[in-house]
Amino acid sequence: MKIRIVMLGKTRRPEIRALVDDYVARIERFAEVQLNELREGSAASLRKLALDSAAIVILLDDAGKPQTSAQFAKWLGETRDRGAREIVILCGDAEGFPEELRRRATQKLSLSSLTYSHELARAMLVEQLYRAFAILAGHPYPK
Repeated sequence: MKIRIVMLGKTRRPEIRALVDDYVARIERFAEVQLNELREGSAASLRKLALDSAAIVILLDDAGKPQTSAQFAKWLGETRDRGAREIVILCGDAEGFPEELRRRATQKLSLSSLTYSHELARAMLVEQLYRAFAILAGHPYPK
């Protein structure tokens, strides 16, 4: 299974970039991961973003479904076991994603009822992905 994380804008803070890179390297033990940083949410930039029609597209959204780490891990495991080839997670910038791309999402996920900067949300997302895979593998990390 491939996980593609699409982010609007660059992760500029080096300490957050290092954290994201660390968790991405950890996730790669369990699944292929690809980070796509789009410079902007313009129509031209979004045209370059090819989404497979069979991909499961998740939008990080404050109005999305909240889940515990265990619930997220269960969903990820079930999705993997059903043979999903690709999960695309859309992580916007401070303005979110354009409506055209928001409509493409099959699910909306909330990381928290609190508000975080878009850069911090990226770090939290990859940590939760790693945590989910660790839970599924019975790894002691989540304890």
